[in-house]
Amino acid sequence: MAIGSATAAEVGKSDPIITRLAGEDKRWWFSKPNLRYLYLMLSPTCMGIELTSGFDSQMINALQIVPSWNTYFHDPQGPLKGIIAAAYSLGAILSLPLVPYINDRFGRRWSIFGGSVLMIIGALIQGFSQHVGMYVVARMILGFGIPTCIVSGSSLIGELAYPKERPVLTSLFNVSYFVGQIVAAAICFGTNNIPNDWAWRIPSLLQLVPSLLQISFVFFLPESPRWLISKDRASEAQDILTKYHGEGENGEEFVIAEMAQMRTVIHLELEASKRSWMDLFATAGMRRRLLVTTMLGLFTQWSGNTLISYYLGDLLKLIGFIDSTYVQKINVSIACWSLFCGVTVSLLVLKIRRRVMYLACTISLLLCYISWTISMERAQTAANAGTPNNAANIATLFFIYAYSPCYNMGYNALTYTYMVEVWPYSERSRGISVFQLFGRLAGFFTTFVNPIGLQNVGWKYLISYCCWLAFEVVFVFFFFPETFGRTLEELAFIFEDKHLADQAVAAVEKVVHRGDDGGREQGTGSIEHKEGVLKVNENIV
Repeated sequence: MAIGSATAAEVGKSDPIITRLAGEDKRWWFSKPNLRYLYLMLSPTCMGIELTSGFDSQMINALQIVPSWNTYFHDPQGPLKGIIAAAYSLGAILSLPLVPYINDRFGRRWSIFGGSVLMIIGALIQGFSQHVGMYVVARMILGFGIPTCIVSGSSLIGELAYPKERPVLTSLFNVSYFVGQIVAAAICFGTNNIPNDWAWRIPSLLQLVPSLLQISFVFFLPESPRWLISKDRASEAQDILTKYHGEGENGEEFVIAEMAQMRTVIHLELEASKRSWMDLFATAGMRRRLLVTTMLGLFTQWSGNTLISYYLGDLLKLIGFIDSTYVQKINVSIACWSLFCGVTVSLLVLKIRRRVMYLACTISLLLCYISWTISMERAQTAANAGTPNNAANIATLFFIYAYSPCYNMGYNALTYTYMVEVWPYSERSRGISVFQLFGRLAGFFTTFVNPIGLQNVGWKYLISYCCWLAFEVVFVFFFFPETFGRTLEELAFIFEDKHLADQAVAAVEKVVHRGDDGGREQGTGSIEHKEGVLKVNENIV
């Protein structure tokens, strides 16, 4: 039984028929050959996308510790250091307005392929940079490619996965960020003492490896059934669902019901949608989704995580850790610890409700940052007085490690699971793009100002994060909806009129209660009949 309770605001939740049918299937995914193959292919293509983001943040963090990188770029400080780190986010910001159109026009797989090619080009330019300007431009190209892959990859996981495993898979999507961090930290640790430019060029060039994996494997995956339905290619969608979702107990009945639900909900959505950015403001429900998405984008970057991800060396220098080899060891250990925390939390998404996890995340982050601020103040005050406070130094290091499980409870493992659930199919690409946009804007800002703040005011800079985290607790409590325990279609009208959700339920019930086991023609006929009924409704949403 799940922990936590839903809020009363979600008026459009439908009866979870498909969720119940999926729950009746007791076979594990690894006992189903086709589903096993699907998840194996999702790993390097979709799960691996966040490897690039994790690799990038950790590489920039670790390279600042590498002596030859600092020598080659003349020891950048303050604003210059900020723009080097923030260029990745700036490139992403520039590409995001185009992402939904690319995603909806070319489908999930081609979008991943195109974004990956751009990132390979960026990594090559980055690795062979001759001056800091070239390095910054290369990082912008890398950033320009990543949002297309993230939006497409997170959507494709949610839209291909069997309902029982979908929350865990979409949670693991963001956790792969830490795999990238570990790899980058280990590589930079290994190249740290190379006495020439290859100490930083090797890690910079290796950033293309995750993208090479994506373009190598992406076309071994099927396309999103929901995207195919939206393009009037329902027979292809049903073939995919039959192959990958029809292996369980009562698999044929489940696929027919699932197909009925998808087609009904997507037709309802598309009748109401103009497929433009203005749809995000069209109704009260869409505006609430937009508000939650916007703030979640800010929260994921303004909760203090970029301090650790990009400027760990500067933080450790403030408490007396200056040996580059020792700092690299701490860097690797934090990345490994973060991966452990992320995977552990991902396995809890089937048991604990979303609001409970987000509230636990924000409250624990606030307490962690308050404690961290106090210990940092004690450490810096003692250092300035010439009498180092070892207890305060160790406490500060402890809270840097303690930050990871707190952050992972909500803002890492749960983020894309939540975004895929909150947004209906017709606006999912735009919704996740908005999340990316505000996350990248927040990331660009905070990555740029962090070294300036640390340089100018030291420990006092952490107080700003404490104030913002207090606001996050309040916002999550009052505005975040509960999405636990439903399929994507069962959540499509979560903020809308209940009768829309009921229409989707009626389409599924008609198929299920008929007890059809005659295959495609019977199931599809009942769905098409329902579509004819649905088209009478002119005032959707």
